[in-house]
Amino acid sequence: MKSLILGGVKSGKSRFAERIATDSGNRVTYIATAQPWDNEMRERIRAHQTQRPSHWHTVEAPIYLAQALQRHDAPNHTLLVDCLTLWITQLLCHDNPALLAQELNAFQTLLPHLKADIILVSNETNMGITPMDALSRRFCDTAGKLHQTLAPMMDSVVLTVAGLPLYVKGKPHELDSGIFSYAQY
Repeated sequence: MKSLILGGVKSGKSRFAERIATDSGNRVTYIATAQPWDNEMRERIRAHQTQRPSHWHTVEAPIYLAQALQRHDAPNHTLLVDCLTLWITQLLCHDNPALLAQELNAFQTLLPHLKADIILVSNETNMGITPMDALSRRFCDTAGKLHQTLAPMMDSVVLTVAGLPLYVKGKPHELDSGIFSYAQY
């Protein structure tokens, strides 16, 4: 099973992805792409760490996502990547401008060949106004193009809004019967 979970900031996308991973019954490897740039980001990372089950294996992959996926790929395993847009940000801000195309290509080439269940979390960034600066437009364009490339490869594509999963593609997971409580954020 390959799932792409999209949504805005604090839409419930990570929590929903974690519930799918938990319900898979598989061993779970959480692939974190965030880096603690400042105190606020360190707090966000800490909050995500505390909401995950302690028995999950966590791998930090802020740049080389395809390598991390390949290294931890196995049948009866779930790989949860959170999140693609933070990964894109790090690639866009990297000293080597060629790294973005190289890593996007490696990721997109590897994805169809993975044996593990894959859950990809990403921010849906293209539902508002066009950003004013070039870097922000490039970020939104890159994320949008990546989502369009990934969607056909996925068994399910879910947009989370206000903690509720809206299926764009695929059948709802059995866990979708309830809504998330505010306390889960």
